[in-house]
Amino acid sequence: MPEGDSVLQLANKLQFMVGREVTHTSLRVPRYATVRFDGATAQRVWPYGKHLFMQFDEHILHTHLKMEGTWSIHYAGDTWRKPGFTARVVLQLAATPRDIELVGHELGMVEAYPADYYHERIAHLGPDILAADWEDVGREEALRRILARPSRSIGAALLDQKNLAGIGNEYRAEACFIAGLHPASPVAAVGERGVERVVDVARKIMWANRFSPVRVTTGVRRAGETGYVFGRNNQRCRRCGTLIVKGTLGGVDAGGDEGELERIIWWCPRCQPR
Repeated sequence: MPEGDSVLQLANKLQFMVGREVTHTSLRVPRYATVRFDGATAQRVWPYGKHLFMQFDEHILHTHLKMEGTWSIHYAGDTWRKPGFTARVVLQLAATPRDIELVGHELGMVEAYPADYYHERIAHLGPDILAADWEDVGREEALRRILARPSRSIGAALLDQKNLAGIGNEYRAEACFIAGLHPASPVAAVGERGVERVVDVARKIMWANRFSPVRVTTGVRRAGETGYVFGRNNQRCRRCGTLIVKGTLGGVDAGGDEGELERIIWWCPRCQPR
């Protein structure tokens, strides 16, 4: 499940692009079908929350994996690992002995715009929880945004990318468990200290996993023992032995914000009382 750490790792993997010339472009999205980066040089590749950005001279390619998106890297001419109809972005970069081809399959969002528009396009997002300046700048702003809506559930607030960018459902579940908070508890009931605690926990576990291919929140890397509650419905709590419970939270029909999706939550009734 792509969250901020996944996109950070992807951006790190794509750093080989920097300095290479684009030899072929195909954006298979109607609105941007005529956009070409051919002849431009890749200047920079970076993440912001769950978003990935690539700058080619004075233009930016902005993509989002959503739930199904992937990027494949291979030599131009090699057989693709996924069907061609799933490709949304195809880029070829100059290399020896053959050009390198990047294919973005099933990307949830594709945009292209002048580099000057970058700050405008990310203005709706909260601070990036994996940013290097999080402690100095991002943390206080994220806390302010969450506390500004005391009636909202802490679980919905943590997933709202307008509050802080990068947390997804898995880290939300694990951070709420470690902090001892039921995800459906209102921000007002959690209190300022509770909000600080869960946000700090989320930052800590995401930062610890930022280079790891396997997410670990328990400190145990053995298969099946890496998480506390995420995906563990009806299994024993690793702390108290109580059965983990699964439910849903959020969504427009449940009074959530416009566009908010209903998401599954997991919790321990004893360690995370509501």
